[in-house]
Amino acid sequence: MEEDPMEIWQFLSQNWHQTLNLAGQHAWVVSVSVIIAMATGIPIGIWITFNDKAADMVLYIAGIIMTIPSIALFGIMIPILSIIGHGIGTVPAIVALVLYSQLPIIRNTYAAIKSVDKNIIDAGIGMGMTRWQVLTKVQFPLALSVIFAGVRVAVVMSIGIGAIAAYIGAGGLGHFIFMGINQTYDAMIKSGAIAVAVMAVAVDFLLGRIENRLVSKGLRT
Repeated sequence: MEEDPMEIWQFLSQNWHQTLNLAGQHAWVVSVSVIIAMATGIPIGIWITFNDKAADMVLYIAGIIMTIPSIALFGIMIPILSIIGHGIGTVPAIVALVLYSQLPIIRNTYAAIKSVDKNIIDAGIGMGMTRWQVLTKVQFPLALSVIFAGVRVAVVMSIGIGAIAAYIGAGGLGHFIFMGINQTYDAMIKSGAIAVAVMAVAVDFLLGRIENRLVSKGLRT
């Protein structure tokens, strides 16, 4: 029997305070994960543009990580991080989300930097700019739109995968999904799924607005 939409609305209206609390937990885990992923992925993506062999290896490893099922990766994190007393909770969730976020960020950064016209680079060097100045003042601004697109993919993906992190005690909106499964409570399951989807759409829209302000119109993808 199909779930009555009114039951879902009733569940959310009756549990709005808990929903906001779980949404805050979810947003915090995703935000920390993506910030760490950007701090590591963008520099790695820039570095491998200077080394084709390293690029092949890094992108290959990042691609392999993406193929690991999220539940399996969370399971791998538990015994490893148990050594430092963080086998369950937000720490393994953040580590896993950082690993998953690497591929879109590294790949987009690498592709964006490599795609900058070599004539533009040569022109910058011909004007007396150092290689670092060409990178920071020419290549990176031109590549920013594509890099930002990779970050948006990583964020939306992390919001979705982050729901599964509730399975290892990381909290977030996935709590409704797993509790609903345990209790065979369809309204709770669907409420959690809808909340995750709404968060993903809203955050992607917000990042799109930020991109419009940071990236000039002529350089947007």
